[in-house]
Amino acid sequence: MKKLFLFSTLLSFVLLTAFTNQSTTNNKKKKGIYAFKVEALEGGKINFSKYKGKKILIVNTASKCGYTPQYKGLEELYLKYKDKLVIVGFPANNFGGQEPGTNTEIKEFCTKNYGVTFPMAAKVSVKGDDMAPIYKWLCTKELNGVLDAEIKWNFGKFLIDENGKMIAYFSSKVTPMSEEITGKL
Repeated sequence: MKKLFLFSTLLSFVLLTAFTNQSTTNNKKKKGIYAFKVEALEGGKINFSKYKGKKILIVNTASKCGYTPQYKGLEELYLKYKDKLVIVGFPANNFGGQEPGTNTEIKEFCTKNYGVTFPMAAKVSVKGDDMAPIYKWLCTKELNGVLDAEIKWNFGKFLIDENGKMIAYFSSKVTPMSEEITGKL
């Protein structure tokens, strides 16, 4: 009787653990871009659920990079396609210390030098052990359901469709107004 009790207890534990792990895996896969809320550069939150029905271009940015002039192209792209596209910039200091500023300094730099009006998130990490959760989702096929991506430098770009599904990842070399991007809008 004791063996039967131990066996049934063990079996229940194994089944419960398997169900819980499967449920956790399914929940990770079900979490989409619209589940994310991130700190905004100016304070408050950027709620991705408010972008349903628009494409989203997510870009890791830096103020002291050879690609920094892409801010101009990003603003041009944003203004031209504003009715169907939102751009969200994520300042990050992961590559060569090229984003050393505070959120206030980054905001001032972007406004003064490039007239940036698109939403900007607070400074985050886009790789490594302290990678922001939204970037884990963006870079991991198991989570986003489409692709694995490794961000190798500043101004990498992720394009998400109107329904929250990943479309593509573009390296830093792909400029905002390139046909590679505009052709998908």
